[in-house]
Amino acid sequence: MSLTSAATLATLDRTGPRRITDLAAVEGVTQPAMTTLVRVMEESGLVERRGDVSDKRVTLVCLTEAGASYVRTRRQAGVHAFERLIGELTSDEVEVLVAALPALKHLAELESQDREGPKQ
Repeated sequence: MSLTSAATLATLDRTGPRRITDLAAVEGVTQPAMTTLVRVMEESGLVERRGDVSDKRVTLVCLTEAGASYVRTRRQAGVHAFERLIGELTSDEVEVLVAALPALKHLAELESQDREGPKQ
């Protein structure tokens, strides 16, 4: 799976259903490229398209259970990789890492806000 596909699935998991135009903007690709990507992920059963109940003209891309499971599995693999690597640090290095967690969390929040773009 491409990084853009994985990032799109993670965005849908984090933010909920989105328009293709919104996803394209968030992921930094063109709308035609996102349309193709969504079609491929739809054929793979990872996403589905649904109508927007508040605006019948709009189609939203939604994560399926298979897509959500994929995101959870990838995240868990990342957690295991970090656990293994942290286990190789000295106790002093672990203390420094723990002290840096608030700043790292803030960076992640800023990045997430930046990727999501303006709220509708």
